[in-house]
Amino acid sequence: MRTLVIVDGANVVGSVPDGWWRDRRGAAERLRDRLAGLAADGIPGWPGPVEMVLVVEGAAKGVESVPGVRVESAPGSGDDRIVELVAEREADRACVVVTADRELCRRVEAYGAECVGPRTVLPPGRRR
Repeated sequence: MRTLVIVDGANVVGSVPDGWWRDRRGAAERLRDRLAGLAADGIPGWPGPVEMVLVVEGAAKGVESVPGVRVESAPGSGDDRIVELVAEREADRACVVVTADRELCRRVEAYGAECVGPRTVLPPGRRR
C-alpha cells in the first residue's frame, strides 16, 4: 500500500517569502506541479510511489488535480480537512503530513501520522 503524503498547501507555500501573497492560486499551482514530480519517486524517508494530496484553502481553492497529485479544496479550515483525511485513511496505511504547523502536527500525530517540514518537498535553493 502506497504511503499517503498530505501537504499543507498554505503552510508550505508560506514558508518561502517569494511573493506568493500576490498570487496565492498561482503559488499553489506551482507547488502542485512540484509535488507531481515527487509522487513517483517519493520523499526522503518514504520511497515512491506515494499518493500525494495537496490541501488548499482560501484564495487557492479551485486548483485542479493533475496526474500524481490530488488537490483537495478545504470547505473551511485547511488544517481541519487535513485532520479529516488522516483520520479517514486505512488504519494500517502509513501517512505523512508536510507542514511546519506544530498544532496541526499534534492533531495528526494523535491519529498515527508523521509530520515533516516544508523543506522535504521544496527544491534546493527555495528552502528556508
